[in-house]
Amino acid sequence: MKRLFCIGFILVLLCACAAAEPALDSTGRYRLSDSGEAIVDDVEFQPGSENANDNNRVFYEIFVGSFSDSNGDGVGDLRGIINRMDYLNDGDPQSGLSLGVEGLWLTPIFASPSYHKYDVADFYAIDPAFGTMEDLKELIALCHARDVKLILDLPINHTSTQNRWFKSFLNAHLMHNPDHEYYNFYVWQDLDSVLPAGRHFSRVANQKLLYEANFSDDMPELDFDQPAVRQALLKVALYYLDLGVDGFRFDAAKYIYFGDNAQSVDFWRWYIGEIRKVKSDVYTVAEVWDGGAVIDQYIPVTNCFNFSASQADGIIAETAKGGNVNRYTAYIQQYLDQIHALNADAMNILFVSNHDMDRAAGYLTAASGRMKMAANLYLLSPGSPFIYYGEEIGLRGSRGGANTDANRRLAMLWGDGDTVRDPIGATYDSSKQTPYPVTDMFRFGDGLYNHYKKLIMIRKANPEIARGDYAALLFPDSKLGGFTCTWQGSTVAVLHNTTGSGKTVDLRQATDLPFTVISAVIGDGEATLDGTHLHLDGQTSVVLRTGD
Repeated sequence: MKRLFCIGFILVLLCACAAAEPALDSTGRYRLSDSGEAIVDDVEFQPGSENANDNNRVFYEIFVGSFSDSNGDGVGDLRGIINRMDYLNDGDPQSGLSLGVEGLWLTPIFASPSYHKYDVADFYAIDPAFGTMEDLKELIALCHARDVKLILDLPINHTSTQNRWFKSFLNAHLMHNPDHEYYNFYVWQDLDSVLPAGRHFSRVANQKLLYEANFSDDMPELDFDQPAVRQALLKVALYYLDLGVDGFRFDAAKYIYFGDNAQSVDFWRWYIGEIRKVKSDVYTVAEVWDGGAVIDQYIPVTNCFNFSASQADGIIAETAKGGNVNRYTAYIQQYLDQIHALNADAMNILFVSNHDMDRAAGYLTAASGRMKMAANLYLLSPGSPFIYYGEEIGLRGSRGGANTDANRRLAMLWGDGDTVRDPIGATYDSSKQTPYPVTDMFRFGDGLYNHYKKLIMIRKANPEIARGDYAALLFPDSKLGGFTCTWQGSTVAVLHNTTGSGKTVDLRQATDLPFTVISAVIGDGEATLDGTHLHLDGQTSVVLRTGD
């Protein structure tokens, strides 16, 4: 048997700190230089397969206060992100010197009394701990210069009690002035009223006034029946679009009307519709943390995160642990068919964890190879996958017995003197944390960081994966499985073997397409193609082309 390679060029994958000329080992693969500093690996690319300019991008979620600190106060900030752009994306997709992410999601950056900033005190001010509006403008310009889209987390379901809107609301009620413009800005009830079931109301001290606060007494909920509220929040979105922001992640989207998805969907249809009048290609993705039946109600108006595939019990983790890939690809096929029936432009938004979930490295682990396989499964899929910051180095963190989300939002480990610290309330045992910061991960040729980098490069080199028409390839007698994606007349196949041993399949079991070229291999092993027979080593993925 022989391994067939596409006629093209080899894009050398370099580490960001590479200082010496790397050498080839006896297998033809690159290795560490004698100094131990340079890392490279080979990725085979189809000529002219540059990334398309659309929203089918790999995004990177940054919990801003925990990412990178530029001024020594221990809190991550916008300047810290600017300083780390060469790590995230250096603007040259062929350099191999950066992670290569194509979009950034920033958790809320607005003025707020909390460390997490989901309770906004002023939508038109950057929290002083994070920097200034000028910093945001600089970051937007830098992202766009490098073809990176920037989306902001926009929590509009509620505000902080310190927001001037809420203070005006309280003052209007104190003065018993129902004609005041803020009198009905928030959902409220009298103390003597019969309260709606399942909803939480907090009492204003020394008054009979109750305001709705389902998340926290410090997070009063706005009244979206009020045209003034809708217009005020629309102005916020338009303000940041005018600054150059590319879109938004909408927090707690199903709680706009608590317990009433139909009304919440109607709001988002109006809100996003108004935004699209200004920016037709705006990127929107909503947090609708619920089952498929609920998420489906929102798909016609916005993309939604695919929560059913995430976390320790999700199908990505299940498959990465040696599960049946055929079951996974059949699920993706069904999910895509389902959302496209509701919205032809809907994207599959896959992820394994985010700032509200335990870190994936805790239940998948890097040493087992399962983190790599999970990354293969969701990054080599159509749509717009999201990486949670630190996932690429195996950063750990879980809520634990302390029951605090701060443990899921721990400081990024840079290893170069960055002064960013864990957020307020974090109690995670540091002895359980990964011992390898970014600077160490640069040096591990087969490490998790370089694996993520290579995955993103493979995805860019084969644009059919991100945006093509998906068709599951089902192999009934093997856990090995995969799919094809066809885009602009070109088709690739992606196959995964998540088990610990090599598998051989006859491609004719699942497709009539004549795949003859191995475009890329990523994982612990190799792939060989002998006619229609593919052998794929354990915990390894392969991209095939037809060779035409």
